[in-house]
Amino acid sequence: MTSGLFSGGSAPAAGTPGHVAGFLGGAVADEPTAALAARNVLSAGGNAADAAVAAGLTLAVTLPSRAGLGGGGACLAYTAGSASPPQAVLFTPPAPATAAGADRPAAVPMLARGLYLLHARFGRLSFQSLVSPAEQLARFGVPASRAFVRDLDVVAGPLAADPEAAGIFFKNGRPLGEGEMLVQPALAGTLGQLRTAGVGDLYQGGLGRRLVAAMPQVGASLTMADLRAAVPQVAPALDMDLGGGDTASFLPPPADGGLAAAAAFRVLRTNPGAIDLARAAALGTATAWRQGGGDPQALLASTTVPAAGLPPLPASASFATLDRDGNAVICVTTMNNLFGTGRVAPGTGIVMAASPRWLPPALLSAGMVTNRNINAFRAMAAGTGQDGAPVAAALALAETLRTKQPMPVQVPEPGRASVIACGNYLPDASGSCGWVTDPRDAGLAVGSTAAK
Repeated sequence: MTSGLFSGGSAPAAGTPGHVAGFLGGAVADEPTAALAARNVLSAGGNAADAAVAAGLTLAVTLPSRAGLGGGGACLAYTAGSASPPQAVLFTPPAPATAAGADRPAAVPMLARGLYLLHARFGRLSFQSLVSPAEQLARFGVPASRAFVRDLDVVAGPLAADPEAAGIFFKNGRPLGEGEMLVQPALAGTLGQLRTAGVGDLYQGGLGRRLVAAMPQVGASLTMADLRAAVPQVAPALDMDLGGGDTASFLPPPADGGLAAAAAFRVLRTNPGAIDLARAAALGTATAWRQGGGDPQALLASTTVPAAGLPPLPASASFATLDRDGNAVICVTTMNNLFGTGRVAPGTGIVMAASPRWLPPALLSAGMVTNRNINAFRAMAAGTGQDGAPVAAALALAETLRTKQPMPVQVPEPGRASVIACGNYLPDASGSCGWVTDPRDAGLAVGSTAAK
């Protein structure tokens, strides 16, 4: 495989889209602009982590119903050429220390810190360059996507009750329609502050103090101590040996949708048609974890399927990136409710996610398969769709491994799945790679084929 880099003096400079020729890799996201932002970063010479950061920040602008600076998420990241399985980057949005005086309890914002940690451990380009595209979209506007408008229509009534939200997401008293411009100048200012002053400013600087000061206006409670204590972590994934050197890795708790997906995947590996049993295993395992914690591997090893007992669960969003070298990242984000608390912190443009003490957290579900013998990437899948997310991720990953190609998988409602896979592994066989999003949804899969 060629390096994919232009030679000669006429090529765009590194960091500029078009710098890379030939095989770029691919990107999928539940909102099209985010997938395109990721592809631009791959084209500019960024790696999968860089592209994932760009996609995540773009989603905070284009799909604030499911991803935002006020929320959080979790990712799996694999380093090309490594015999080690992927690592998890966990930035699920926690509850503040107290909700005293809060009529609409908000979570502690985690997205910015989580994506910064992902970049610090795995990225290549400057973090500032990855913030800029999202900042420009917020400042100058982006056409409202079908994915965004669908979510907006669901909660338009409650969202209109907040003056800040109404000023952003409504036009002439009605919700924005598909293709109308979504302009967010306050959010652009916040992103600009993160770009120039650094992410730390939101957690221990002036931007954080402004956010805390705005909390009484949105009926929430948040302190600088809450922000300082909100630290993401890198942790081992939940690994499962598939034989032949292949390892399936899933998001670990507190992203317990990964644990649920692993439970479903274990069922589907031995009985591909047992979707109902896989769903029961997923939701029962998640219930057991939420009720009692414990060792996730012990829960997976149990031969007894726990009874499911989860309340209605919130929505999530997913995105994944693969670069030409075989670096791979897959992430799931949440606001713990569509548009979180339904309120925007004045002067910041930040939609506040719902506290997990107020509403149950989402099942963040994603898995990835790599091979330790040839140090290569094989496949990854994410699931969204409330309690359908874990079995969606598991079924998509299992079917991709079975067919050796990414295929649109009709996962059970309300689940949705996105996949990136290389049937003959990467970096050795770029021509076998492909990417798909769920055909029932409004996301986008985009990339390039191998150079001829």
